[in-house]
Amino acid sequence: MKTLLKQLAWLVLVVTAGVDSASAERIKDLASIEGVRTNQLVGYGLVTGLDKSGDKTLFTGQSLRSMLARLGVTFPPGVDPKAKNIAAVAIQAEIPAFAKPGQQIDVTVSSIGDAKSLRGGTLLMSPLKGADGQVYAIAQGSLVVSGLSASGQDGSSVTVNNPSVGRIPNGATVERSVNAPFSESNFLTFNLHASDFTTASRVAESINKVLGPNTAKPLDATSIKVNAPVDPGQKVIFASMVENMDVAPDDAPARIIVNSRTGTVVINSKVRVQPAAVSHGSLTVTISENPQVSQPNAFSDGKTVVTPSSDVKVEEEKNHMFVFNPGVSLDQIVKAVNNVGAAPSDLVAILEALKSAGALRAELIVI
Repeated sequence: MKTLLKQLAWLVLVVTAGVDSASAERIKDLASIEGVRTNQLVGYGLVTGLDKSGDKTLFTGQSLRSMLARLGVTFPPGVDPKAKNIAAVAIQAEIPAFAKPGQQIDVTVSSIGDAKSLRGGTLLMSPLKGADGQVYAIAQGSLVVSGLSASGQDGSSVTVNNPSVGRIPNGATVERSVNAPFSESNFLTFNLHASDFTTASRVAESINKVLGPNTAKPLDATSIKVNAPVDPGQKVIFASMVENMDVAPDDAPARIIVNSRTGTVVINSKVRVQPAAVSHGSLTVTISENPQVSQPNAFSDGKTVVTPSSDVKVEEEKNHMFVFNPGVSLDQIVKAVNNVGAAPSDLVAILEALKSAGALRAELIVI
């Protein structure tokens, strides 16, 4: 079996060497193996050692009392510890696939109280739990905070970045591994990052071309099922060969993305316009105030008053009409709109009008 895998690996190199590298991509860049994923962890803890920039909230004091009680320190009844050098924080981390006990992962620590800064603080030992409530890692260590905050006695303050969020590189130790179904079956399922029937079909064809007919079968627009060895070691080698195969993905559908908040407009290369004539102009209204002073005659009983005087001016841009010929490409669309001098907001209005007129062969998405 090992000899066969070596022969298949050589065949993969020979076949993929003839694929056009300008349009081909590796399967590992187009899809991921089902079950091989990261998992989110979350926890709660206390950060100590702050320079009087900690919390003043009630639950921080309760957390401190609970922690000290577990360590054998008991506060007298009715005493509320109000230490200014501690802060209650939420802890977030991601445990990668196949992480084993003893390995370390990065954690992000965020203040959940009214702490002014976590700079210089140290996170005390805190458990990190998964969605199932089980503890998968233990976090502890000194925070790295890029933010800085300073204030003066007159109330003025300066804040750089965010001082209430920090990170601890390798700040958590994995205590429990997450079960992965990678080695539990005799097949692998590759899920495309972007669903597309054509791309899924091409991935299956590329795998069958190298590994033999009926090795891979597309299940839908996202998933491709690939028969694989049962032995875990051989399956790792097999997965490595498959994900390094080159496939030419299909082009995305014609789409125009409009961000209504920033005015950003993105048009992909598949957008086409049917024959249409477009004329776009706008009115500019200018209002200027020129108050006049009315001065009464000498020795009269009149009073000096200010009389308003408004000057309203209306101008209309004289933009010429332009014509889109059949099958206009992206370059021609951009060139025609730039010749008119349309701003991003004007471009959105033109695209919406073309879509309503049935001349725009693309999906218009406003986010």
